Amino acid sequence: MLASRSVHPPVYDVHSAEPKNMELEVKQVLTYASDLMGGEAMPRNVALNWIAEHEKEITEVSDRIWEYAEVGLQELKSSRLIAERLAAAGFEVDSGVADMPTAIVASYGSGKPAIGILAEYDALAGSSQKPIPVKEPVSSGAPGHGCGHNLFGAMSMGAAIAIKEAMKQKELEGTVKLFGCPAEETLVGKVFMVKAGLFDGIDAVLSWHPSSTNTVDLGSSNAMNSVKFDFHGVTAHAAANPEQGRSALDAVELMNMGVNYLREHVIEKARIHYVITHGGGQPNVVPAFAQVWYYVRAPRREQVDELHDRIIRIGKGASLMTETTMDVRFLVGCYNVLPNKPLNCLMLKNLKEVGPPSWTAEEIEFARKINESITSEQKKTVMESSRVPRLEEKLDLFLDDRTDDPESEGTVMAGSTDVGDVSWVAPTGQLLVATYNLGVPVHSWQVTAASGMSIGHKGGILASKVMALTGVDLIMNPEELAKIRGEFEELTKRSKYVSPLPEGLKPPFDQLPQH
Repeated sequence: MLASRSVHPPVYDVHSAEPKNMELEVKQVLTYASDLMGGEAMPRNVALNWIAEHEKEITEVSDRIWEYAEVGLQELKSSRLIAERLAAAGFEVDSGVADMPTAIVASYGSGKPAIGILAEYDALAGSSQKPIPVKEPVSSGAPGHGCGHNLFGAMSMGAAIAIKEAMKQKELEGTVKLFGCPAEETLVGKVFMVKAGLFDGIDAVLSWHPSSTNTVDLGSSNAMNSVKFDFHGVTAHAAANPEQGRSALDAVELMNMGVNYLREHVIEKARIHYVITHGGGQPNVVPAFAQVWYYVRAPRREQVDELHDRIIRIGKGASLMTETTMDVRFLVGCYNVLPNKPLNCLMLKNLKEVGPPSWTAEEIEFARKINESITSEQKKTVMESSRVPRLEEKLDLFLDDRTDDPESEGTVMAGSTDVGDVSWVAPTGQLLVATYNLGVPVHSWQVTAASGMSIGHKGGILASKVMALTGVDLIMNPEELAKIRGEFEELTKRSKYVSPLPEGLKPPFDQLPQH
C-alpha cells in the first residue's frame, strides 16, 4: 500500500490580481508536478485521465438531467441516474436519506481522510429554454436549468469517480463521498442532510457552481428563513352580507403592509420578500383562507432569527385587526457560508494548473448572440453583483477565458445557499467555473441555454478535473488537510452550529407544485 507523504503545493497570493512573479509561479507549479512524478503524481494523472476518457459519458449525464428539468424534491429521474452511475462505478449508494427520496450518499473506501463532494440537480420553475441563443422555451412555463445544476450534478459525479479510480489503482487509504443534494433552489436538501448527521466525520467538502468566471469564492452569503403564513377567516357574500365575513386576504395584506413599514428599521443588508400564494377564489366571496410566503435574509444567522420574530409579531397584529387566526409554517432555514481560505487556495492552485476554458469561434458567436438580449449597463450591473474579478477588463468579453484570484473576500452575496449549513460542520471550498456568458443574470433563460450545450459542458469538465485533483491532493497530503481543519476550528470555536430546523420538521414536499 502506498504511504502518503506530505507535499507542499506552491503558495499563491489570493489578494493579488496579477501574479507577483509569473515566471516564478510557473516554475513552482512545474516543480510541484516534477516532485511528484516519482509516484505520487500518478494518482493525480489517473484522476485526470479518467475524466478525459469518460468526458462524453459525463456530459451525456448532464444533458439527460438538463432534459429532465425536475424541480426541488421531485428530482426522481435525475437522482436515480446519478445513483445508478455511481453504483456501477463501485460506490456504495444510499438513496432516500434524510427523509428525502431524491437525496443520495454514495461512498467509496474507508477510514480517514474522508473527503466529501457536493452535487445538485434541481431545476427552476418557469425556466424552460432550448439550447439556442434566442429565447424559445422547450415547453412554455415548464422548469429549466437556469442555474446549471445539471452540470453541477454530473460533473461532481465525474470528480468523485475519478478520485475513486485514483484511490483504487494506487491503493490510497481514505474515503470519498458524493452527497447528492436535492432542492438547493428552495434551500432544503443540505439543511436536512446536515441535521441528519450525514456530514459528521467529513474532513473537507469540495463544492463548485456554474458561473460566468473562473475563480474560487472567498465570500459569504445571506442566512435565510423560508416561512408560510396561513390566515383563516369566515366566508360571506362580499356584497349582500360583508359584515358576516372575516377576510383572510385582508390579514395578508395588512401583514405585508406592516412588513413594508418594517423595512425602514432593519439592517441595511437584510432582504425580505414575499409572494401571496393564495388570495381567495372570486371577488364576491370574502376569502376564508389566504396565504403569504416569506423569505427573510440577513448576513448572519442570529440576525435572521431576530427579523423572523419581528415579522411573526406583525402577522399576529394583522390577525388581531381582522379577527382571523394565523398559523405559522416554518419550511426551512439556512446559515450563511463560512469560507475556508486554505481549502479555497488549494482549489485555486489546481484551477490555475488545469487552466481556463478555451472557447471555439462557434461558442463565442453563440455567446455574442446571447448578449444581444441584455444592455451594456445590465451586463455591468450583473457582473458587479456577481463579484467578477478584473471586471473592467472583461466588459467587452462574452465568455471568460481567464483564471483569476478572487475579489470576494469579506463580501456577502445577496442570495442564500444551503451550502452554508455544510460549511459550518465541515471545512468547505467553493469553486466557480465559467459555464455561461459574462453579464447574464442567473436563474435566466440565457443560463439554461448555455447549460445544455458545449459552453456548459466545457466549463463543467474543467470543474470536474479541479475537484478531482483537489480530492487526491487532500488524500495524499495530511499536513494540508490539518491546516484546513485548523482554520475551520478557529472560525467555529466561538459560534457553534445549531440547526435552524425545529425538532420533528419534515422536508416540505408541497413547497412547489408537481410537474
